[in-house]
Amino acid sequence: MQRRMFPRWNKLSLKSAAAAHFLSFSSPRKALTPSRKCSGKRFNVPPSAEFVARVSGIPTMAKLPFRESADGLDAAFVGVPIDTGTSNRPGARFGPRQIRVESALLRSYNSGTRAAPYESLVVADIGDINVNVYDLKDTCRRIKEAYRKILSTGCIPLTMGGDHTIAYPILQAVAEKYGPVGLVHVDAHADTSDVVLGEKIGHGTPFRRCVEEGLLNCERVVQIGLRGSGYSADSYEWSRAQGFRVVQVEECWFKSLAPLMSEVRAQMGSGPVYLSFDIDALDPGFAPGTGTPEIAGLTPIQGVEIIRGCRGLNLVGCDLVEVSPPYDTTGNTALTGANLLFEMLCVLPKMKYY
Repeated sequence: MQRRMFPRWNKLSLKSAAAAHFLSFSSPRKALTPSRKCSGKRFNVPPSAEFVARVSGIPTMAKLPFRESADGLDAAFVGVPIDTGTSNRPGARFGPRQIRVESALLRSYNSGTRAAPYESLVVADIGDINVNVYDLKDTCRRIKEAYRKILSTGCIPLTMGGDHTIAYPILQAVAEKYGPVGLVHVDAHADTSDVVLGEKIGHGTPFRRCVEEGLLNCERVVQIGLRGSGYSADSYEWSRAQGFRVVQVEECWFKSLAPLMSEVRAQMGSGPVYLSFDIDALDPGFAPGTGTPEIAGLTPIQGVEIIRGCRGLNLVGCDLVEVSPPYDTTGNTALTGANLLFEMLCVLPKMKYY
């Protein structure tokens, strides 16, 4: 039997791994194992489950270290635990917590793309925004202020929702820094309603508000996976009128989305791009734990293709929203969300690939 090769460890590094949830290590197989020698920065490398049990420790995203702020980070996972803007099933306020729990299964490398995120970027979990669960408008104000601070450090936020309302205040902060941005929006719904039950702010209205405030470069917006019954014969007429490219789910059935993403990259160009992924874009057979499920959706494979197809874009922020753990009896929706967030991390600018 061939002997399995493990990295060399000393007692100090093992103690550090268990206590701080990140570690330094080296190996003769330099091409395949992490090393902080590849940069002058100190990278945060999650502990390997080969040496530290997944079930141990405090559940941060991907078992990364927790940091109080984004200072000194290239990218950060941040939770926005609200569902005050939902119109159907609640529960997305628990999404960030459950995504973190399921993310313990993630490892350090992307085996499909050979991306090495923890050799490329300084990444940490910076916790949750202190939302106001009694006041959605105040919550939006808090989110905008928090993301101003995150973005001011040069850090790229990777957001765990929370319902899709959060995209509006996040994009307010993003546009303040970068100007109108391109948008890759993956969703079962366009989220471009004007008023719902007398309210202009909710998870069905964020991108209408963004257009009204000039936060989006509308010629660089694509919406992928839209489907379901509608309030009119053409539920996406408004989106098209703004210049959005609309890709209904019927255009995605039974095919790879790699060719589509080649076109999307050309559409986005070199300008700043925000990626917003609603888990209900996926068929509820794969991701039942969400607030507004629609049948006949995308597959997880297509979801991964979309995210990997964003490689090379000037991504300035990403989110994964609408995971609702109370409706996720197996945990697979949150597990899928955690993996999609890892895929987002693996396509950020300055990523190293083997």
